[in-house]
Amino acid sequence: MTPTSQNNQVTRCYKQEDIQQILQIAISRQVNDGEFSREQLWEIADELDIDPQTLELAESEWLARQGEQRKRQEFNLYRRSKFKRHFGRYAITNSFLMLFNFVVVGHLTWSLYLLLLWGLGLGLNAWNTFQSDGEEYERAFQQWYRRYQFKETVNGFFQKLIKAVN
Repeated sequence: MTPTSQNNQVTRCYKQEDIQQILQIAISRQVNDGEFSREQLWEIADELDIDPQTLELAESEWLARQGEQRKRQEFNLYRRSKFKRHFGRYAITNSFLMLFNFVVVGHLTWSLYLLLLWGLGLGLNAWNTFQSDGEEYERAFQQWYRRYQFKETVNGFFQKLIKAVN
């Protein structure tokens, strides 16, 4: 018996994670650029004996996760733009102060202390801005998201009010 025919007769068992990874690789190699229609999703689920209710719940959960991921990306962009503004103020102000210090005294003295102290604060701000996990990040995200939802609610209210008036 050849090794290949022997391998065909051996029953292999896979863990759920292994099956997911194998199927993910196979699906990603499909010719249709990795995009499937919803009908194709339902057909695949049917072939895998996944009942429609379970698929519907999984799809809803996936959509919710995608929405939260988009909000987190939006939050990260907000934090980075806020940091860029802070950095811009730091660079402009300290450049002016260093130039002023140099012109008045002839060398840099007190402006270096301001540069270092403000730079320390800026470094801590950068640390918080670019760290995207942990309790502090989660707290900041939740706070931002509540403000975001409030703004959306107020905007929606005023949009309905404007439509009602017109």
